[in-house]
Amino acid sequence: MIESAKIVYLDNNATTALEPAVLEAMMPFLTECYGNPSAGYSLGALARKAIERAREQVAALIGCSASEIVFTSSGTEADNTALNSALALDPQKQHIVTTSVEHSAIAKHCEDHVRRDGHVTFLRINEQGALDLNELEAAIRPDTALVSVMWANNETGILFPIEEIAAIARRKGVLFHTDAVQAVGKIPIRLADSNINFLSLSAHKLHGPKGVGALFVNSQTRFRPTLFGGGQENGRRSGTENVASIVGLGAAAECAAAKAEEEKTRVPQMRDRLERELLERIPNLLVNGDRASRLPNTTNLTFTGVEAQSVLLMLDQKGVCCSAASACRTGSAEPSRVLSAMGLSRERALSSLRFSFSRCNSDHDVMRAIEIIPSVVKKLRAFAPPSAVSA
Repeated sequence: MIESAKIVYLDNNATTALEPAVLEAMMPFLTECYGNPSAGYSLGALARKAIERAREQVAALIGCSASEIVFTSSGTEADNTALNSALALDPQKQHIVTTSVEHSAIAKHCEDHVRRDGHVTFLRINEQGALDLNELEAAIRPDTALVSVMWANNETGILFPIEEIAAIARRKGVLFHTDAVQAVGKIPIRLADSNINFLSLSAHKLHGPKGVGALFVNSQTRFRPTLFGGGQENGRRSGTENVASIVGLGAAAECAAAKAEEEKTRVPQMRDRLERELLERIPNLLVNGDRASRLPNTTNLTFTGVEAQSVLLMLDQKGVCCSAASACRTGSAEPSRVLSAMGLSRERALSSLRFSFSRCNSDHDVMRAIEIIPSVVKKLRAFAPPSAVSA
């Protein structure tokens, strides 16, 4: 096994390292501050106060009121809760408009909705990963309950014009949800006075703990909970709160806000250097998607003529971590659903890897990756037919 200190971790869209300050904030609630937040004595009140502080920290990061934050177990639960709420409001409105490149938390919910006789329009995207907003507007029907479009794609980093899409939904009188799991903490977000009804986020994508997320619910939006029970989260999500992890999410949000400038400058500089150097050193290397409208930390590259899984395996042996697709489907023999939806051939999709940075990365990480990746690709290409490499 490779020592963790020698690992070059370039898969931050899958998960991120826990910020030391986050662990420090969590520790008391994993040890002596173990009270139930719903209890009437001081030990419980201490936990309740910590949760409300975390709510304020998350709200500050995304520019909304603390009362609009509902803590969940994950971004997946937040996504599902938003869709379930919208569909529960009116039995005559059972149509969803979404994209063909959403995270599986949305895609699989929509597929299940169709199996239950619901209706879903999956919008196409072009080779750059962009949506046609006229097509989106035309897809909204009288029976549409919700439009759901991710803020940033997890595989390519492509950003969608969320404010414009939210405005279209508002004009049409339809609720709008965005899965912002990949965007929160990486780009500025301010929800006050926006047209967004629901927004999902997850702690472990911004240097917080796994197993906790949040759903923003606009204060003017009608809401129906998915979980019923003790009435926690002001009746919007029952179940005893995961106090330590919620505190961790709050601390991670505060750290992200404090280090926003670093995310804006140093992180994209590392990404751009890796991309530039690899393009110079590796023939027939292709960048997937729009290089301008994307997250500052993400690049998705096609290594023509070699299988991504083979590259992934050899990079892992040399201590470089990246991804062949969403971490939720790694190991699948099928090409990326996202890259396929962009019109990439099966061969190109199966030859593509995602590299995603965070503020925890260093210039040394970039240098090591630049040294290792070209040699791995060259070695694998030696076994490929010349026609495949030049395709």
